Amino acid sequence: MNINEVPQDPKNFKGAEKMKKLMYATDKDGKYTGVTSSGWEAENEATRQAWEDADETLAQTEAQVRQGSLSPIAYYMQKNLMELSLLAKYVGKWQWQVKRHMRPSVFRKMDAALLQKYAEVFNITTEELSNFGK
Repeated sequence: MNINEVPQDPKNFKGAEKMKKLMYATDKDGKYTGVTSSGWEAENEATRQAWEDADETLAQTEAQVRQGSLSPIAYYMQKNLMELSLLAKYVGKWQWQVKRHMRPSVFRKMDAALLQKYAEVFNITTEELSNFGK
């Protein structure tokens, strides 16, 4: 693709204005050079749909936490777009243990040190984690 063919279809996502990304195109001499692009329509639509899906899943998880069927750990894991395996590595636990911590009855009994580990991973306070939605 030539420099003058690099797509420039700007779109705002999640409040980020004027997002640019680096693409490579050929210059007039046929050499590759870096060119910034504000995106192209198909890519922007796919990104918008992905964010809508993530927001919908997060809303469903929040509802489950408020209903008492999941602990706040499930919400913050989803909010940070984490998989169970990644969260388990970050807190130094087995996946089955993290999954167990997503049960409200287990979450309520967790000690302060473990709550602190989760809070640090989610970049929130232990109070925010413990008092979800209060």
